[in-house]
Amino acid sequence: MSFNLRQLEAFLWVATLGNFRKTAEKLHTTQPAISARIAALEDALGVRLLVRDTGSTHLTAKGQELLPFAESVLRAVDHLREQAGDSSRLAGILRLGVSETIVHTILPHFLARLHDIYPDIDVELSVDVTANLRDELVTHTLDLAFLLGPVSEYSITNLELAAFPLVWVASPDLDIDAQQVLHPEDLAKYPLLTYARNTRPFMEISKRLKECGTGRLRLFPSSSLSACLRMAIEGIGIATLPRQMIAPEIKAGTLIELSASWGPEDLNFTASYAAAPFDPVAEKSAILAREAALDYAQQQKTQ
Repeated sequence: MSFNLRQLEAFLWVATLGNFRKTAEKLHTTQPAISARIAALEDALGVRLLVRDTGSTHLTAKGQELLPFAESVLRAVDHLREQAGDSSRLAGILRLGVSETIVHTILPHFLARLHDIYPDIDVELSVDVTANLRDELVTHTLDLAFLLGPVSEYSITNLELAAFPLVWVASPDLDIDAQQVLHPEDLAKYPLLTYARNTRPFMEISKRLKECGTGRLRLFPSSSLSACLRMAIEGIGIATLPRQMIAPEIKAGTLIELSASWGPEDLNFTASYAAAPFDPVAEKSAILAREAALDYAQQQKTQ
């Protein structure tokens, strides 16, 4: 009996995704290659592991029985490499999804550390809102996501990443007294530049101002924080943005931080990934992201 790790890996992912094509995309190979790996594994074990019906694939009883053992083997091999000091050779493609807040804060630190420690991991990056990132994570379209968490799905592991307080900022050209405490009805006198509609900050701001009975709201939601930042600098309205993101503009005087009696809750991010099947690239990248976030927070305190 002879089989290899790539065959076990293919077996795990077909069992998880229920689809040879999706498994081929995940492992960055061809569908015939995945079929060949499964066939070779079945020949080596002398059992049928998977049944392919029209449009679906499912485990046989023996496949269901052997699945946890296959995952244990892959996990044991990873631990063996780690104990042998060979973990830096970890290779593969990490499909990473991030919220834009992360792009302007932690992401550069994480990518630099990832490249330094695991130079053979390549990153495919997508930037989106948390709702979409969560769906792609659950369906295994993404391997790892830095999003507003935690994700409540039982199949997802969440590591605390960072918390970012949101602050109200405006251009000095709006001539707003930075010492004056602004209440929701004061904020509502200006166009408010904020996160996209399907995000928590937008919903919090919209709900709070409606409760105050401030009349017609002039909310300018955007999926681009860079656009919000630019519009705020140009004096188009008041923006709510992460304090860490606008620190350079505050220092340069192109924006001023306003005093307000109310603001959206802090943004709490997690590094989230699927607990199964075992994916050492996603798991170790998530741990590395948490370390990068701690380093980033420490740097912010010293600046």
